[in-house]
Amino acid sequence: MPSVGVAFARLCEVIAKLRSPTGCPWDRQQTLETIKSFTLEETYELLEAIDSKVDTAIVEELGDVLLQVVLDAQIGRDEQRFGIEEVIDVITQKMIARHPHVFDAEKAHTADEVLTNWDRAKQCEKKRDSIFDGLPAALPALARCARVSEKAARVGYDFPHRAMLFDKLREEIDELAHELFTDGQIPQIPASVEMAPVPDEPITDPAQRDRIESEFGDVLFVVANLARRWKINPEEALRRSNAKFERRVRFIEEALKAQGRSIRDATLIEMEELYQAGKRKEPKTDSRP
Repeated sequence: MPSVGVAFARLCEVIAKLRSPTGCPWDRQQTLETIKSFTLEETYELLEAIDSKVDTAIVEELGDVLLQVVLDAQIGRDEQRFGIEEVIDVITQKMIARHPHVFDAEKAHTADEVLTNWDRAKQCEKKRDSIFDGLPAALPALARCARVSEKAARVGYDFPHRAMLFDKLREEIDELAHELFTDGQIPQIPASVEMAPVPDEPITDPAQRDRIESEFGDVLFVVANLARRWKINPEEALRRSNAKFERRVRFIEEALKAQGRSIRDATLIEMEELYQAGKRKEPKTDSRP
């Protein structure tokens, strides 16, 4: 197997060839702007591969992400703006500067101390006015929520005890209920598939819709903070729940297909029974509900 340096140089040569006048028409047309969506897509595909725990898939998707970095850098070189050397040099110097407990005399004995030193170094480097400066505007809302509250917590703006967040959650749910129900009380209706469906009443008042949206946002914000205080990534937690629900609904589809039926023709009770059957078939080591 070639050394890292030789392998990386070979990749750079391939990308440079693709961008050359005798290379690929598609690659030659790309700009930093047109390639953005592909970079995001490859990042999500890498997350899926990591979830799969299949090493060959992870290796492939890591390669696709690396391709995006090298291609971006080659575009920068072709436009006489920057090259891969600058990219590598900047990140190398950044890692050294932000780890003085490794490369200098400063001490850091815990991960929290490392993060504090990292934030302090970043503030000095970037000359930022706010603790939130530098957070990508395009971050998914749930992920951004976790990062915003984390940054506030690092400067001490956080509940002294994490369990206090449950009281805050109850408060926010009460405020949401006040907007959703005329008496402000959540109806005590057990979750079941036995009763006939009740149509959802539309919200016709724009002002009310705005207030409800605001209250829903507050509930989600507190839930994300709960996850953070228990060292859980809320975005990752939701991704797992999404995948779990999709997996179980696919089980319903496959079970009905085996009967020569479509999920669109099944009753709610039938679908729920199959959902629970699929759930019972999952590995016992999976402790998730």
